[in-house]
Amino acid sequence: MYKILASLIFFGTIMTSGYASEEKIYIKIYYSNGIIKAEGWQMGAIKTDDWIFYHSNDRVVSKGHIEKEGHYVNGSAEDWWVFYDIESSKTIKFQYRNNLKNGYSLCYKNTKLIKAEKYINDKKVGEWNSFIAFKLDNPGVSF
Repeated sequence: MYKILASLIFFGTIMTSGYASEEKIYIKIYYSNGIIKAEGWQMGAIKTDDWIFYHSNDRVVSKGHIEKEGHYVNGSAEDWWVFYDIESSKTIKFQYRNNLKNGYSLCYKNTKLIKAEKYINDKKVGEWNSFIAFKLDNPGVSF
C-alpha cells in the first residue's frame, strides 16, 4: 500500500511540477559576454510560441516557432529531446542514444502526463496509459 501511495504522490508531483500553475512569460537568454543569445515565450521550462536565436556576434540565426529541441553529440541525437505539437497541445519527450530512440518517451497534453512508452533501438517495447501501471512494471525508474 505504501508503494502505491508513494507512486500516486510522485505521479501527482510529476504532473504538476512546474507546468500547471506556470504563467507564460517572455524571456531573454544571454551569452556570458552579455550579448543576447535567444528570446521568446516560455511556460515553466517549455519554450512556446515564436523564438529568435542569435549568433554570438548579435546576428539572427533563426526565427520561428519551436518544434523540437535536444542534444547532438558528434552529429548524433543523444539524451532527451522534446517535440512540440502546438495544434494538439502535446509535448513529447524522447530519450535518444546513437540517433535512435532508446529509453523512455513521455507524452504530455496541456502539460499533464498522459502516456509513457519505452523504446529499444527505435522500436517500441512498452506502453503505459497510467502512471500506476508504469510504476508497477518499472519500479526502479525515476525521472
